[in-house]
Amino acid sequence: MPKSLRSRILDREITLGSWLSFGYQYSAEIMARAGFDWLVIDLEHGAIDMGEARSLIQIIDLAGCTPLARVANNDPTRIKQVLDAGAVGVIVPMINSAEEAKAAVQAAYYPPKGTRGVGLARAHNYGLGFEDYRARAATDTIVIVQIEHIDAVHNLESILAVDGVDGFMVGPYDLSGSVGHPGAFDHPKVRDAMEEVGRVAKTAAKPAGYHIVFPDADLLKRKIDEGFTLIAYGDDMVFLQQKVAAEYASLKTIVGGRRR
Repeated sequence: MPKSLRSRILDREITLGSWLSFGYQYSAEIMARAGFDWLVIDLEHGAIDMGEARSLIQIIDLAGCTPLARVANNDPTRIKQVLDAGAVGVIVPMINSAEEAKAAVQAAYYPPKGTRGVGLARAHNYGLGFEDYRARAATDTIVIVQIEHIDAVHNLESILAVDGVDGFMVGPYDLSGSVGHPGAFDHPKVRDAMEEVGRVAKTAAKPAGYHIVFPDADLLKRKIDEGFTLIAYGDDMVFLQQKVAAEYASLKTIVGGRRR
């Protein structure tokens, strides 16, 4: 029997996923069939509502990829909704303390481990498979916390010590903003914060993740060498934008001065 994604993550296998900012079913299907281990539906910054998220979860799942959802905030209702819809796990943004991490875990698990409300939806085979789902959810549900603030960096070891937190993912843009230099990844304060995250990534008992927003194979290699194993690579919006821009640049080169 194949290992669950959670088992692979906890065993620190390198898993490669990507991000969905668009709520388009066709682009989600294309991404899901590309071979990624998992796809994240972005309900925080992406223009995706809950109805669209339910459809995307279904498409990703049926295409043989594992659906995850980044919720907008540490909201137990939204965490419950995406899991009920069939997401295998959640990525919870802006977790800055162990207490906030505990709240996310509580929302993701049924009693007695957590406080997730019990309802029937697609995850439970529309009511016919609750017991099977409950058993599977107890072992396979994934909770990834996002480290996006300097306070989270300072508290990272205690956050990762929370039972039920399966790993963390760095949010580099928000992290840089939290020290007053958004997007300035070469600024000393930002570098210091990232170096501290990297130190923990190599020594912590939980796996480390990183979102390489703009595809960069060299950066991917560096992050793997630094100990990151949960890698989000690109984004449907960025892939489309970069491909269109590159193709149009080629067209201009070919057409050149032939236009009149």
